[in-house]
Amino acid sequence: MLVAVVGPSGAGKDTLMDAARARLADDMRFIFARRVITRPADAGGEAHEPETEAGFAARLAAGGFALHWRAHGLLYGIPCSIEEDLAAQRVVIANLSRGVLAEAAMRYPLRVLLITAPIALRAARLAARGREDAADVAARLSREAPLPEGLDVATVMNDATPAEGAARVLAELSRAAEDAGR
Repeated sequence: MLVAVVGPSGAGKDTLMDAARARLADDMRFIFARRVITRPADAGGEAHEPETEAGFAARLAAGGFALHWRAHGLLYGIPCSIEEDLAAQRVVIANLSRGVLAEAAMRYPLRVLLITAPIALRAARLAARGREDAADVAARLSREAPLPEGLDVATVMNDATPAEGAARVLAELSRAAEDAGR
């Protein structure tokens, strides 16, 4: 099963996914896909595989991505190696754009893990990370697209401590592993 992690900017997706990844590091049922992004490695945010636009285009043309999209002026891709993990009955966890969820659902068994938080908390988190000015933060907060209809969605409200949020995520991932094993 592919677990697509989505949520609005500032919801704490990276924080909770980092905690889940550390906790599940030795559990071979779970694989965390590392995104390829046309962003420098030292730009902050999630650990990703940096790529130039030309390199990304070449990988895309060679069939190197299971899913890909453009957002916030960058290109994002999930390597096609996830298909081997899915075939081996592993739960693959990937931070995806809402814009590719319908495609992902057509291609893979999919559960969406929506991580969210109250807007005031998201605004404070975005401001604290210091990557954008106030206008950019406001723009991020205003663009939250709805999820496509008919998807299997589990929601985690990340409005408490990181440990509590991580526990909620781990519970949902455990349910996904149980459901994938059926």
